[in-house]
Amino acid sequence: MTLRLSFISSALALGLSLVPLALVAQDDPRPVRLHAPAALVDSGLVQHILPRFTLKTRVRVELVEDPEKADIAMGATGDPLFAGPEQVWHLEVTSADHAGTGRFADWLTSEVGLNTVASFAPDGAPLFGPPPEETEDVETVVIDGDAKLGHRVSRAKCVRCHVIDEKTRGFGIGSTPSFMVLRALPDWEDRFYAFYALNPHPAFTVVEGVTLPFPDNRPSPIAPVRMTLDEVEAIVAYVAAIQAADLGAPLEFQ
Repeated sequence: MTLRLSFISSALALGLSLVPLALVAQDDPRPVRLHAPAALVDSGLVQHILPRFTLKTRVRVELVEDPEKADIAMGATGDPLFAGPEQVWHLEVTSADHAGTGRFADWLTSEVGLNTVASFAPDGAPLFGPPPEETEDVETVVIDGDAKLGHRVSRAKCVRCHVIDEKTRGFGIGSTPSFMVLRALPDWEDRFYAFYALNPHPAFTVVEGVTLPFPDNRPSPIAPVRMTLDEVEAIVAYVAAIQAADLGAPLEFQ
């Protein structure tokens, strides 16, 4: 008798282990509450995707009219999900109380979920598709300094270290890059706008209203280069107008 009970218990345990996890009773027996605008519900899309999600996951989803009672919502706010017709629909998780909410959101944004949305074609033509790609706003920097003034200032204050044009070749320090070489670097604007903060310039550069004066007990080791912000803007404008040096093709590493 004991042997028979032991066999039945083992068989029952084995049978339960073969039941898919999705069929096991969930922590929250109630459905996930979804709110969707009437236009989306009337299109038939919601009725198309919900049974397919439930069949895949055994997580039930019900529509609710009141967005305040929803766990998840489709509408105009949240993350872009799909587009059509003439509107981009977003997905927003409004409550994390139900464990199935995350599963529904993950499924909708997965390849399977998006393909399910795209396959909805009641009249033979798909009504919904991927949302348009978001374009990143690129900030355009307007350089409006006086380039002629920048050339004069560069000749007066920068040639002790840099070659600033063809006529100043032979001036400067050999190991210091010329303005033409610096102009060829992708971050040249940042370098010139903030040059006074980049070594070795802080040791001998004073920009009126920006940098602090040198302490009396630690003066500049050389005659300081003194500039105004207008002169810095002018130098940037001058450098923007010169021909960048040809630095050749980028190095390729094997």
